[in-house]
Amino acid sequence: MVDVGAARRIVAALAPAPGDRVLEIGPGRGALTQHLAGRVARLVAVELDRDLAAALRQAYAATPGVEILEADARHVEVEVLFGGRPWKALGNLPYNLTTPLLFWLLEQRPAPEVAVVMVQREVAARLAAGPGTKDFGALTVNVQAAARVERLFDVPPRAFRPAPQVVSSVVRLVPHHPAALAPGEAARLRALAQAWFGRRRQQLGRILRATLPAAEAALAASTLADHGIDLRARPEDVPVEVWLTLARRLATPG
Repeated sequence: MVDVGAARRIVAALAPAPGDRVLEIGPGRGALTQHLAGRVARLVAVELDRDLAAALRQAYAATPGVEILEADARHVEVEVLFGGRPWKALGNLPYNLTTPLLFWLLEQRPAPEVAVVMVQREVAARLAAGPGTKDFGALTVNVQAAARVERLFDVPPRAFRPAPQVVSSVVRLVPHHPAALAPGEAARLRALAQAWFGRRRQQLGRILRATLPAAEAALAASTLADHGIDLRARPEDVPVEVWLTLARRLATPG
């Protein structure tokens, strides 16, 4: 990123405070790091590229509270890193790893107080989509089940060098505290969303029969009916709060 104004806006969206602990994912050459270093109590920047990590380590060797880790962020033990204390997350997520990194972030315990991430604009649209729209899908359901999503602003290709072929968007995630689902329920939600949105052109009644045992299909149909959802509707017509109820009931049927 070469647009200093955009970098400052992204950091400002995190609302960093002097006592904060922040995990930065993929700092690269430090476009965001430079606006955080020295402003928070502890900044841990996780960079996979060896040369970039070495350059950052040298640049911030004399800056108190800054630590550079050469690692895949998905393998970082945040609970150990921050001792289970509150933390925030910031990052320009690699497009090819956006979904696994988002899931990793939201699965941490404790979850971050807030995460500000830059993603491809099309992904941001899916993250913030409402029910009944074409962008509403499995990613939407899983992320909105774990956090409040705010789509903040777009970042054009000219903000980067070399310029990518896509527009980026900045999204703020505020995880639910406490979590809306227990781990087993969250796993069931993910499986349900993947199976149902894999058949998104089909009606719910047909999807239930094709993806669930008879008893669970009956329970799911009853749950949908309780919320006024016709079985002729499709998966994108089911609001996130109903998906949550489905996950809870099907994770512990009866």
